[in-house]
Amino acid sequence: MPEPLTLMAFPGLGLGPEAWRPTLDHLGGSVRTLPGFGKPAPRTENLSPAAVATRVVAELEANDRKAVLLGHSASCQVAAWVAAAAPDRIAALVLVGPTTDPRAATWRRLVARWLATAVHETPRQVPLLVRQYSRTTLPVMVRAMESVRHDDISEPLARAAVPTLVVRGRHDAICPADWAERVAALGGAGSRAVTLPAGAHMVPLTHGRLVAAAVSDFLAG
Repeated sequence: MPEPLTLMAFPGLGLGPEAWRPTLDHLGGSVRTLPGFGKPAPRTENLSPAAVATRVVAELEANDRKAVLLGHSASCQVAAWVAAAAPDRIAALVLVGPTTDPRAATWRRLVARWLATAVHETPRQVPLLVRQYSRTTLPVMVRAMESVRHDDISEPLARAAVPTLVVRGRHDAICPADWAERVAALGGAGSRAVTLPAGAHMVPLTHGRLVAAAVSDFLAG
């Protein structure tokens, strides 16, 4: 019989468990909120993806089951650093809309890509996003993004060398198709990129069924 797996999802920058619920309703699994990625943090705390990842590694090493880590947006980098630190505990990575493409590392280009994506997002999600961002707080989110945009996801992915699925919505300008392909190419054997037929950057929230189907298909393979 296949070894049982633990699915652990990380919210994107400033987001909480609510952002993953429409996807995990179809997959099962839990959400791990981290400083800057779902909850506030003291001003002195290091919010770099590698530093934030250390909070998860001990938890995984104490677990008998291997884990599938699901990252969204900036938390994809956290998931990658967790896998690099504990590759023997990771069965696979699922990176939804991973940041940051080096071509958009400046604040100006990040904002431009965000605006190009936002016009394709459903307005119905705005009240939920506002509540989550308010909980994390804008200063913490800015600090976390400042660390994230200088982080190179290629280093931890190459070190981990685990099967990696990269998922993006059709209208996601933050994670364009060629960037998704480049990220998938850094993963281990069986890695691939998938563009969903709908959605933009917030697909774990807005198109949970499609994301879940792509993940299930990947894990079944």
